[in-house]
Amino acid sequence: MGFQTLPRGGKGDYPWWLVALCVSAVVLAAVIFFNGIYAQVFLTVANGIGVTIFVTLVAFCLATLLGLGIALLGLSDSNALRQISRFYIEVIRGIPMLVLLFYIAFVGAPGFVAAYNWLITPLTRAGLAEPLLVRDFSLMWRAIMALTIGYSAFIAEIFRAGIQSVDKGQIEASKALGLSRVQRFRLVVFPQAIRVIFPPLSNDFVAMVKDSSLVSVLGVADITQMGKVYASGSFRFFETYSIVAYIYLILTIGLSLMLRSFEKRMRRKTER
Repeated sequence: MGFQTLPRGGKGDYPWWLVALCVSAVVLAAVIFFNGIYAQVFLTVANGIGVTIFVTLVAFCLATLLGLGIALLGLSDSNALRQISRFYIEVIRGIPMLVLLFYIAFVGAPGFVAAYNWLITPLTRAGLAEPLLVRDFSLMWRAIMALTIGYSAFIAEIFRAGIQSVDKGQIEASKALGLSRVQRFRLVVFPQAIRVIFPPLSNDFVAMVKDSSLVSVLGVADITQMGKVYASGSFRFFETYSIVAYIYLILTIGLSLMLRSFEKRMRRKTER
Protein backbone atom coordinates (compact mmCIF):
# COMPACT_ATOMS: atom_id res chain seq x y z
CA MET A 1 0.00 0.00 0.00
CA GLY A 2 1.45 3.33 -1.07
CA PHE A 3 1.29 6.62 0.74
CA GLN A 4 -0.90 9.38 -0.64
CA THR A 5 0.98 12.65 -0.85
CA LEU A 6 -0.93 15.77 0.01
CA PRO A 7 -0.62 18.80 -2.25
CA ARG A 8 1.64 21.47 -0.88
CA GLY A 9 1.45 25.16 -1.70
CA GLY A 10 -1.76 24.73 -3.72
CA LYS A 11 -4.56 27.24 -4.00
CA GLY A 12 -6.70 25.23 -1.60
CA ASP A 13 -4.23 25.40 1.26
CA TYR A 14 -5.62 27.57 4.03
CA PRO A 15 -3.02 29.60 5.96
CA TRP A 16 -3.72 28.13 9.38
CA TRP A 17 -0.29 29.29 10.52
CA LEU A 18 -1.41 32.87 9.92
CA VAL A 19 -4.64 32.28 11.85
CA ALA A 20 -2.65 30.86 14.76
CA LEU A 21 -0.32 33.86 14.71
CA CYS A 22 -3.20 36.32 14.59
CA VAL A 23 -4.96 34.61 17.50
CA SER A 24 -1.73 34.63 19.51
CA ALA A 25 -1.17 38.30 18.70
CA VAL A 26 -4.71 39.19 19.83
CA VAL A 27 -4.33 37.21 23.06
CA LEU A 28 -1.02 38.90 23.86
CA ALA A 29 -2.48 42.29 23.01
CA ALA A 30 -5.30 41.62 25.49
CA VAL A 31 -2.77 40.60 28.16
CA ILE A 32 -0.83 43.81 27.58
CA PHE A 33 -4.00 45.90 27.73
CA PHE A 34 -5.42 44.38 30.92
CA ASN A 35 -2.19 43.63 32.80
CA GLY A 36 -0.58 46.69 34.31
CA ILE A 37 2.95 45.24 34.38
CA TYR A 38 2.91 44.19 30.73
CA ALA A 39 1.35 47.51 29.77
CA GLN A 40 4.13 49.43 31.49
CA VAL A 41 6.78 47.28 29.84
CA PHE A 42 5.16 47.73 26.44
CA LEU A 43 4.96 51.51 26.75
CA THR A 44 8.63 51.66 27.72
CA VAL A 45 9.91 49.33 25.00
CA ALA A 46 7.68 50.90 22.34
CA ASN A 47 9.71 54.11 22.62
CA GLY A 48 12.44 52.35 20.63
CA ILE A 49 10.23 51.37 17.67
CA GLY A 50 10.89 54.64 15.83
CA VAL A 51 14.67 54.23 16.15
CA THR A 52 14.47 50.61 14.94
CA ILE A 53 12.42 51.58 11.89
CA PHE A 54 14.67 54.56 11.09
CA VAL A 55 17.89 52.52 11.36
CA THR A 56 16.44 49.72 9.24
CA LEU A 57 15.08 51.93 6.46
CA VAL A 58 18.15 54.14 6.14
CA ALA A 59 20.63 51.25 6.36
CA PHE A 60 18.71 49.12 3.87
CA CYS A 61 18.37 51.93 1.32
CA LEU A 62 22.09 52.71 1.56
CA ALA A 63 22.99 49.00 1.43
CA THR A 64 20.83 48.53 -1.68
CA LEU A 65 22.54 51.40 -3.49
CA LEU A 66 26.01 50.25 -2.44
CA GLY A 67 25.19 46.63 -3.27
CA LEU A 68 23.97 47.58 -6.74
CA GLY A 69 27.19 49.50 -7.34
CA ILE A 70 29.33 46.57 -6.20
CA ALA A 71 27.33 44.19 -8.39
CA LEU A 72 27.79 46.41 -11.46
CA LEU A 73 31.53 46.52 -10.76
CA GLY A 74 31.53 42.73 -10.66
CA LEU A 75 29.82 42.59 -14.06
CA SER A 76 32.01 45.19 -15.74
CA ASP A 77 34.38 44.49 -18.62
CA SER A 78 37.39 45.47 -16.52
CA ASN A 79 39.11 42.56 -14.79
CA ALA A 80 40.50 44.91 -12.10
CA LEU A 81 37.01 46.14 -11.19
CA ARG A 82 35.70 42.59 -11.08
CA GLN A 83 38.50 41.57 -8.74
CA ILE A 84 37.83 44.56 -6.46
CA SER A 85 34.14 43.66 -6.32
CA ARG A 86 34.84 40.02 -5.48
CA PHE A 87 37.42 41.00 -2.84
CA TYR A 88 34.91 43.32 -1.14
CA ILE A 89 32.12 40.73 -1.19
CA GLU A 90 34.20 37.85 0.16
CA VAL A 91 35.82 39.92 2.93
CA ILE A 92 32.60 41.54 4.17
CA ARG A 93 30.60 38.31 4.01
CA GLY A 94 33.26 36.57 6.08
CA ILE A 95 33.07 39.00 9.01
CA PRO A 96 30.29 38.48 11.59
CA MET A 97 27.89 41.39 11.74
CA LEU A 98 28.55 42.05 15.42
CA VAL A 99 32.33 42.18 14.83
CA LEU A 100 31.80 44.50 11.86
CA LEU A 101 29.60 46.70 14.03
CA PHE A 102 32.31 47.03 16.68
CA TYR A 103 35.00 47.60 14.05
CA ILE A 104 33.11 50.40 12.28
CA ALA A 105 32.07 52.00 15.57
CA PHE A 106 35.40 51.96 17.38
CA VAL A 107 38.00 51.70 14.59
CA GLY A 108 36.41 52.97 11.40
CA ALA A 109 34.76 56.06 12.89
CA PRO A 110 37.89 57.35 14.70
CA GLY A 111 39.91 56.64 11.55
CA PHE A 112 37.44 58.59 9.43
CA VAL A 113 37.56 61.53 11.84
CA ALA A 114 41.37 61.51 11.84
CA ALA A 115 41.50 61.44 8.03
CA TYR A 116 38.92 64.23 7.78
CA ASN A 117 40.82 66.44 10.21
CA TRP A 118 44.06 65.82 8.31
CA LEU A 119 42.43 66.84 5.01
CA ILE A 120 41.05 70.08 6.42
CA THR A 121 44.27 71.02 8.27
CA PRO A 122 44.89 74.10 6.05
CA LEU A 123 41.32 75.30 6.63
CA THR A 124 41.65 74.68 10.37
CA ARG A 125 44.86 76.69 10.60
CA ALA A 126 43.23 79.52 8.69
CA GLY A 127 40.29 79.53 11.08
CA LEU A 128 37.84 78.57 8.33
CA ALA A 129 36.82 75.19 9.77
CA GLU A 130 36.63 73.39 13.09
CA PRO A 131 38.20 69.96 13.61
CA LEU A 132 35.74 67.10 13.91
CA LEU A 133 35.60 65.18 17.17
CA VAL A 134 34.92 61.46 17.43
CA ARG A 135 31.95 62.11 19.68
CA ASP A 136 30.41 64.21 16.90
CA PHE A 137 29.97 60.98 14.92
CA SER A 138 26.86 59.59 16.64
CA LEU A 139 26.69 55.93 17.61
CA MET A 140 23.44 55.53 15.68
CA TRP A 141 25.07 56.58 12.42
CA ARG A 142 28.05 54.32 13.14
CA ALA A 143 25.58 51.44 13.50
CA ILE A 144 23.81 52.43 10.29
CA MET A 145 27.10 52.45 8.38
CA ALA A 146 28.02 49.03 9.79
CA LEU A 147 24.67 47.53 8.71
CA THR A 148 25.02 49.22 5.32
CA ILE A 149 28.45 47.74 4.69
CA GLY A 150 27.54 44.32 6.09
CA TYR A 151 24.37 43.88 4.04
CA SER A 152 25.72 45.45 0.84
CA ALA A 153 27.86 42.37 0.16
CA PHE A 154 24.86 40.04 0.29
CA ILE A 155 22.68 42.40 -1.71
CA ALA A 156 25.42 42.70 -4.35
CA GLU A 157 25.21 38.95 -4.91
CA ILE A 158 21.43 39.18 -5.21
CA PHE A 159 21.72 41.86 -7.88
CA ARG A 160 24.43 39.91 -9.70
CA ALA A 161 22.34 36.75 -9.86
CA GLY A 162 19.26 38.68 -11.01
CA ILE A 163 21.10 40.56 -13.73
CA GLN A 164 22.81 37.42 -15.01
CA SER A 165 19.43 35.64 -15.20
CA VAL A 166 18.35 37.88 -18.09
CA ASP A 167 18.62 36.13 -21.45
CA LYS A 168 21.74 37.26 -23.29
CA GLY A 169 19.85 37.23 -26.58
CA GLN A 170 17.72 40.14 -25.43
CA ILE A 171 20.81 42.10 -24.45
CA GLU A 172 22.34 41.45 -27.87
CA ALA A 173 19.09 42.52 -29.53
CA SER A 174 19.08 45.77 -27.55
CA LYS A 175 22.67 46.38 -28.64
CA ALA A 176 21.60 45.87 -32.25
CA LEU A 177 18.91 48.51 -31.75
CA GLY A 178 21.60 50.99 -30.78
CA LEU A 179 20.72 51.33 -27.10
CA SER A 180 23.48 52.58 -24.82
CA ARG A 181 24.69 50.58 -21.81
CA VAL A 182 22.56 52.70 -19.44
CA GLN A 183 19.49 52.37 -21.67
CA ARG A 184 19.95 48.61 -21.94
CA PHE A 185 20.14 48.30 -18.17
CA ARG A 186 17.18 50.60 -17.52
CA LEU A 187 14.83 49.38 -20.27
CA VAL A 188 15.76 45.74 -20.85
CA VAL A 189 17.83 44.19 -18.06
CA PHE A 190 16.49 45.65 -14.82
CA PRO A 191 12.72 45.24 -15.52
CA GLN A 192 13.30 41.50 -16.05
CA ALA A 193 15.90 41.06 -13.32
CA ILE A 194 13.69 42.61 -10.65
CA ARG A 195 11.44 39.53 -10.72
CA VAL A 196 14.41 37.43 -9.61
CA ILE A 197 15.87 40.08 -7.31
CA PHE A 198 12.78 41.09 -5.33
CA PRO A 199 12.09 37.90 -3.27
CA PRO A 200 15.61 37.52 -1.77
CA LEU A 201 15.93 41.29 -1.45
CA SER A 202 12.72 41.43 0.58
CA ASN A 203 14.03 38.59 2.76
CA ASP A 204 17.14 40.65 3.48
CA PHE A 205 14.93 43.59 4.42
CA VAL A 206 13.09 41.49 6.98
CA ALA A 207 16.40 40.10 8.25
CA MET A 208 17.73 43.62 8.72
CA VAL A 209 14.78 44.46 10.97
CA LYS A 210 15.99 41.70 13.28
CA ASP A 211 19.68 42.46 12.90
CA SER A 212 19.00 46.10 13.76
CA SER A 213 18.73 44.85 17.35
CA LEU A 214 22.54 44.54 17.31
CA VAL A 215 22.79 48.34 17.52
CA SER A 216 21.75 48.02 21.16
CA VAL A 217 25.32 46.93 22.01
CA LEU A 218 26.36 50.52 21.20
CA GLY A 219 23.69 51.95 23.47
CA VAL A 220 21.42 53.08 20.62
CA ALA A 221 17.91 53.41 22.05
CA ASP A 222 16.13 50.88 19.84
CA ILE A 223 13.59 48.27 20.94
CA THR A 224 16.19 45.86 22.35
CA GLN A 225 18.10 48.56 24.20
CA MET A 226 14.94 49.94 25.80
CA GLY A 227 14.02 46.44 26.90
CA LYS A 228 17.53 45.82 28.24
CA VAL A 229 17.46 49.03 30.30
CA TYR A 230 14.01 48.31 31.71
CA ALA A 231 14.82 44.67 32.57
CA SER A 232 18.07 45.57 34.32
CA GLY A 233 16.26 48.11 36.49
CA SER A 234 13.10 46.14 37.29
CA PHE A 235 14.45 42.56 37.10
CA ARG A 236 11.34 41.60 35.12
CA PHE A 237 13.24 39.75 32.43
CA PHE A 238 10.46 37.38 31.41
CA GLU A 239 7.86 40.11 30.90
CA THR A 240 10.31 42.48 29.21
CA TYR A 241 11.83 40.12 26.67
CA SER A 242 8.44 38.58 25.93
CA ILE A 243 7.26 42.03 24.91
CA VAL A 244 10.44 42.67 22.92
CA ALA A 245 9.96 39.39 21.02
CA TYR A 246 6.28 40.21 20.49
CA ILE A 247 7.05 43.61 18.94
CA TYR A 248 9.71 42.16 16.62
CA LEU A 249 7.30 39.44 15.53
CA ILE A 250 4.62 42.00 14.73
CA LEU A 251 7.10 44.04 12.68
CA THR A 252 8.71 41.15 10.79
CA ILE A 253 5.57 39.10 10.08
CA GLY A 254 3.58 42.17 9.07
CA LEU A 255 6.39 43.27 6.78
CA SER A 256 6.72 39.76 5.31
CA LEU A 257 3.01 39.64 4.47
CA MET A 258 3.13 43.08 2.85
CA LEU A 259 6.15 42.19 0.73
CA ARG A 260 4.64 38.85 -0.27
CA SER A 261 1.43 40.55 -1.38
CA PHE A 262 3.42 43.09 -3.39
CA GLU A 263 5.43 40.28 -4.98
CA LYS A 264 2.25 38.49 -6.08
CA ARG A 265 0.83 41.66 -7.63
CA MET A 266 4.10 42.30 -9.43
CA ARG A 267 4.10 38.73 -10.75
CA ARG A 268 0.55 39.07 -12.07
CA LYS A 269 1.47 42.25 -13.92
CA THR A 270 4.47 40.64 -15.59
CA GLU A 271 2.44 37.58 -16.63
CA ARG A 272 -0.15 39.66 -18.45
